[in-house]
Amino acid sequence: MDMMKLEVVTPLGLIFSKQIKQVTLPGSEGEFGILPGHASLVSLLKAGVIDIELEDGRHEVVAINWGHVKVDESKVTVLADGAVSVHGGSESEIASSIDAAKKLIESMSDSEV
Repeated sequence: MDMMKLEVVTPLGLIFSKQIKQVTLPGSEGEFGILPGHASLVSLLKAGVIDIELEDGRHEVVAINWGHVKVDESKVTVLADGAVSVHGGSESEIASSIDAAKKLIESMSDSEV
């Protein structure tokens, strides 16, 4: 099965780095999906959710306020101004991640994004 590497990087550092099946990104012109072998591109990303399908079929979500993405045939790199990974094994971890994502979204209301 074809896989590709996804990295999500913020000014604070790397928050996601795994091999994945596919990813859906919030592009400035609308959502778009990336599969392994996709043509190279660079695109602006708007505030939204990155939906990531992992190797085992599970999904992870990363909320971003804005950024850019660089796509190569075997690697996707997201450079985001702010991002929060929404995941966890327990309900309290997920609730904590959702609260952090809400704070990120609220912080965007003060900017021109």
